[in-house]
Amino acid sequence: MTTAEYLRTIALRWTDLHDALASTGTTAWPPAGRMTDYLRALDEADAELAEAARMQAAYNRQFLDRNPQQIGATRPPLRIEVLDTMRTVQAALVAAADQVAAAVQRSPMPGAPRTWPAADRHRRDKLALADSADPRRWRYGGRHTAPHTALWLLARVQDRPGPFRPLPDRERRLIANVAREACARVETVLDIAARTATIAHPCPDCGGRLTMHGGAGVSPAAHCTSCGRTWTGQDVAAAA
Repeated sequence: MTTAEYLRTIALRWTDLHDALASTGTTAWPPAGRMTDYLRALDEADAELAEAARMQAAYNRQFLDRNPQQIGATRPPLRIEVLDTMRTVQAALVAAADQVAAAVQRSPMPGAPRTWPAADRHRRDKLALADSADPRRWRYGGRHTAPHTALWLLARVQDRPGPFRPLPDRERRLIANVAREACARVETVLDIAARTATIAHPCPDCGGRLTMHGGAGVSPAAHCTSCGRTWTGQDVAAAA
């Protein structure tokens, strides 16, 4: 993906993050429930391990769903990992925009000297006021949202017109790095990014290392890096 695509993704997916705040789902990776199924399909001798995992999951659900009036931890009203991601991404984007604006944003046009003729002074002051109020300007210390900031940075990357000088290479690299990391955080917490994880359980055919691939709307699949065998969701269903 390009820097522009990272920034667009952040802006477009921000509503999804708001929706995910109140969701009760989880983005844990590897997905624990599916992992148990894969281990059972890979080696039926691990049935006791699978049963223990199911019992632990049932206990966790009972613990999280307890009456809010009970003493002890309860389910938080918002998904903390989503909230943390939103705060981190927004802070990083705003800090980058502050630095970029300091490098490229032109100072507002000054007003006319009082010694100018009245008509010329009026025209110049009108232009100066419009330049100062230009909505394309970055406002330091303003209440900027992450989507607005991402789109403002996108406009700088694309050299859109406005009260700005050309974007220096240093600031262009800064935007690229921040946008890439921020987009990765957004995609990870929304579980729309491709994922890979190593499974501790060895391949039942050759004893090789197993990796799980999934995410981005794709069902997880286990793959042996030694013999090449792959187990998909269909294999798990057949073995169940």
